[in-house]
Amino acid sequence: MSVVARVGEYLDAQHIQYDVIHHGLSNSSIDSARAAKISPMKLAKAVILEDHEGRYMMAVLPSMNKIRLHKLADTFQRDFHLISERRVYKMFDDCEPGAVPPIGRAYNMEAVYDELLEEQKDVFLEAGDHQSLIHLKQSEFKKLVADCQHGRFSGEVFH
Repeated sequence: MSVVARVGEYLDAQHIQYDVIHHGLSNSSIDSARAAKISPMKLAKAVILEDHEGRYMMAVLPSMNKIRLHKLADTFQRDFHLISERRVYKMFDDCEPGAVPPIGRAYNMEAVYDELLEEQKDVFLEAGDHQSLIHLKQSEFKKLVADCQHGRFSGEVFH
């Protein structure tokens, strides 16, 4: 597999230039970074949230970080909680479990990204499987998230 069709079509429609990086089989975003020999800070992951009114939001943050829900709640004045993996799998049924591409708009979902990703020269995204990553130059990443809200809402988790 490579980039899931929905994501590839979205990137192409938005005129976002990207490369696909293939790597050995992995089972988490941290493992994907290791397999692709890139810094985990350069690999963005998606965390799917639901607010107190049942609205979904995709939070995009560096793969080695953990989301801080209270920071998002303060920023958006909404109470968020993580949704179950089972629900995520149903929402992203074109992807392998655990390899959700962090591109909310491709799935008609509101998205917010952590500004830590702006500090990277290159940003990598899960492509929908456990053997491929989407590589974006920072300028292309900025085009991708131009209509998304952003802030600092994650913190590093030491592995």
